[in-house]
Amino acid sequence: MKKIFFLLAIVSMIGCKQKTEKKEAKKPIKIEINTLKDVNLASGSIERIENFPTENITSRPVDVWLPDGYSKDKEYSVLYMHDGQMLFDAATTWNKQEWKVDEIAGQLQSEGKTKDFIVVAVHNISEIRWNDYFPAKAMDYVSEADMKKITALANRNMANMDLYADKYLKFLTSELKPFIDRVYSVKTDKENTVIAGSSMGGLISMYAISEYPEVFGAAACISTHWPGAGVSEDNPLPAAIFAYMDKNLPMAGSHRIYFDYGDKTLDQFYPQYAPKVDEILAKKGYDSSNSANRFFKGADHSENSWNQRLDIPFTFLLAKN
Repeated sequence: MKKIFFLLAIVSMIGCKQKTEKKEAKKPIKIEINTLKDVNLASGSIERIENFPTENITSRPVDVWLPDGYSKDKEYSVLYMHDGQMLFDAATTWNKQEWKVDEIAGQLQSEGKTKDFIVVAVHNISEIRWNDYFPAKAMDYVSEADMKKITALANRNMANMDLYADKYLKFLTSELKPFIDRVYSVKTDKENTVIAGSSMGGLISMYAISEYPEVFGAAACISTHWPGAGVSEDNPLPAAIFAYMDKNLPMAGSHRIYFDYGDKTLDQFYPQYAPKVDEILAKKGYDSSNSANRFFKGADHSENSWNQRLDIPFTFLLAKN
């Protein structure tokens, strides 16, 4: 079933020195929402905006998963997730794996183990995924000498070093969230707004709650890719990321944050960073009631691994009051 919504245009003022100021209204942007039919779901339904209009980043699909029995007569919490095309249906993913979000979220809600919530799944664009997800302001903590080395290496490999994370978060907070808040029956406060992702998606989730603590009340950072890019002994990025996090992660009190890691495949490089994560969390006043940094022995870096434990961050961050 097709539904058409219109994103109301903002009337902008054109500044000038004359006494008479002119108002120029932008044309309304038509946003088309379609209910997906050819998708394998264990529960709920998915509505898709094929190319969400944005002035901040490259346009991409956004899927909205609605639980069984979704009703306009009640309000739902909202979970924003990255890598949206990997969350629901293994038949459509590049590696034939999925997070099983519909299975896990549906079961937890039906059993009353979490708040009722919807999932807003923002697709990635593989060619610029790193650019979208790397915490841009962490680069401020890289020395000039190291920055020259990083730039030289990127140039040799013809890699794009442009950083889009700030614009990506602006898209989430100033374009996507207002649309979700208006179109769906949801709670709009930070206590009911959660963000989650894995690997580089874990980094951007940490960055989101640090840059917009007034928007996001909780974050799940699963198999967080602390190296930031490729793994090497002289990599300056982990120290820069932790320096940013040490300064900007919100203090404990009204936020909850979840980290985890395994020890197989790419996750084998993450246990060494666990003590630093614990140190920063303690410094910020977090304890076991509002934070976690969990180790899963034998867990690797894949959707099939993450879907085995996804219920843990969901119940931790979306627990009923």
